[in-house]
Formats: sequence, C-alpha cells, structure tokens
Amino acid sequence: MAKTQLGARVDEGVAELAKKRAADLGLSIGDYLARLVQDDASGLRARAVDAAARFLAEHQSVFDEAEQAQQTPPGARAA
Repeated sequence: MAKTQLGARVDEGVAELAKKRAADLGLSIGDYLARLVQDDASGLRARAVDAAARFLAEHQSVFDEAEQAQQTPPGARAA
C-alpha cells in the first residue's frame, strides 16, 4: 500500500506520549498513529470504552469493598 506523509502540530507533551507509546508497542510513530485512526474509524475504541464502562458498573461493589478494606485500620474489624 502506498504511504502518504502527513504533518501535524501537537503539544510537546502529546508528542512525547506518542513516541513513548509507539516505542512500547514496537511501532513507528506513523504506524502507531495509523492504528489509532483505524481503531477510531472502525468504532473499536468506542466499543472498548463502552465495554469497560459496563464492566465497572457491573462490578463497582467489588472495587468499593477492596478500597474500603484498604482504608480500614488493622484490627478495626475485629469484634
């Protein structure tokens, strides 16, 4: 497939995040950005966010209990 060069200006922090994430995935910045655009255009990202929101809503009580257990001082539940 032929490639086209694009140019974009982003904040320095965004550029650093893109470089780091691309490196973490073993991708060039161009390939990383292409993947992001394809995922966004296909609706994959939206479906993933929706699935994560549903998971959190369904299991919120488990997270709440775990957080509460971490905040309870040792021995406070003994009675």
